[in-house]
Amino acid sequence: MNCEEARTRFVDYWRGALDDSAFDFHAHLSSCEQCRAEAEELRTLWGSLDRLPEESPTQRLRTRFYDALREERRRESDRQHRFWWSRHPVFQVAFGMAILLIGVGLGHFATGRNQSMSEVAQLRGEVDNMRQMVTLSLLQQQNASDRLRGVNWSYRVEPSDPEVLGALLTTVNHDPNVNVRLAAVDALRKFSDSPVGRTGLVQALGKQDSPLVQIAILDQIVDLREKAAATSVKFLLSKQDLNADVKQRAEWALRQIQ
Repeated sequence: MNCEEARTRFVDYWRGALDDSAFDFHAHLSSCEQCRAEAEELRTLWGSLDRLPEESPTQRLRTRFYDALREERRRESDRQHRFWWSRHPVFQVAFGMAILLIGVGLGHFATGRNQSMSEVAQLRGEVDNMRQMVTLSLLQQQNASDRLRGVNWSYRVEPSDPEVLGALLTTVNHDPNVNVRLAAVDALRKFSDSPVGRTGLVQALGKQDSPLVQIAILDQIVDLREKAAATSVKFLLSKQDLNADVKQRAEWALRQIQ
């Protein structure tokens, strides 16, 4: 087993569901330090997904600063009324220095906070990569229930992820299980802003032999108002053995998009 093959087993390894390849997988981990470290690191990250810190809004820091500034100004106004010497230039310089120190202190606080937010952003990037890897790995499994889980995981990735989009289109076109194909068609809604996703959905219509999947694609084409799909819908209607329900839905869809 090489490194690439071992990475496709990571999900099963975390789930404790390795099949007959378990011996080869563990043998590879014992001999490959890089894969062993990566597997353990991703296992730790997997377990910490639910413990990600919430980012505080940046407006909070600004509000705290101006609250502190207004409080200092109020105190200074009280002192000016009670103590005549508080208007002395020396005191005013000292007060200015105090405000400066407050600003510097808050600036250090903001710097540390920005660094923390940067670390959180980096961690979220790693989580996005993790979600992508889990989705792609599950979509390649032999078990249909695992592939369904892969489709469900696709909802967690960014809608701009081209690899997951390509994997979903491949699933729609070639997966032997109708339920998996139906789920993948629905998951493509997340990528409806992508021209590649819309074009792929239209092209998938002519490759389907299941009436359920054909109807699901037709419904989504109508929802998207995809006028470019008219040719594909007409081609579908030209089939002599077309299911009666599909024919009725296709005629309706054609009227909607034209």
